[in-house]
Amino acid sequence: MDAPVTDATNIATEPLTVIACGAIAREIGAVLAANRLEHVTLTCLPAILHNAPQKIVPAVEAAIAAAREQGCQRIFVAYADCGTGGGLDALCLRETVARIPGPHCYAFFRGNAQFAEEAEEHLTTFWLTDFLARQFEAFVAKPFKLDRHPEMVGMLFGHYERVVYLAQTDDAALDCRGRAIAARLGLAYERRLVGYGDLTPALVAAAAGA
Repeated sequence: MDAPVTDATNIATEPLTVIACGAIAREIGAVLAANRLEHVTLTCLPAILHNAPQKIVPAVEAAIAAAREQGCQRIFVAYADCGTGGGLDALCLRETVARIPGPHCYAFFRGNAQFAEEAEEHLTTFWLTDFLARQFEAFVAKPFKLDRHPEMVGMLFGHYERVVYLAQTDDAALDCRGRAIAARLGLAYERRLVGYGDLTPALVAAAAGA
């Protein structure tokens, strides 16, 4: 699925710096290119910060400071809360910058409103995105030692019932990876082609200065 294009007739051209999670860098780049947002500069932080959410706020704070030292007047944070327990919102409030709404990328890719409506099923669902389907070994299997201790699967994933792959693109190879991940974890598998969800309107609105 290609990145959607929105009405860009009222887009501002004042430079904007987007400080983003590296896990959604590919998708942000696609949205910027599809909507011809040439005045937006993308700064990505390491995606592995998701495995240590306590490090996200300090990293974003440092990135904001660096951007301002370079003269950036407009900054947008392309992170959801991502396990910071409201810490990222507190930072954005102090720094007077906006961020994309949502508790995590699964929510805004699905659409925050739709995701909230399905809250009851979330506790037993392990979510995948295109990024995590590609990087499951590096971001889940190896950090949690599933590659060396497969018995850990039951300990870590025993309360889950299914894997839901929220696909940004219609990629058969990634679908196969998702199925393999679900089989490895002993869980049912479901794939939903959701595209970019709330990411596109959030980025376009930020670029427009809305």
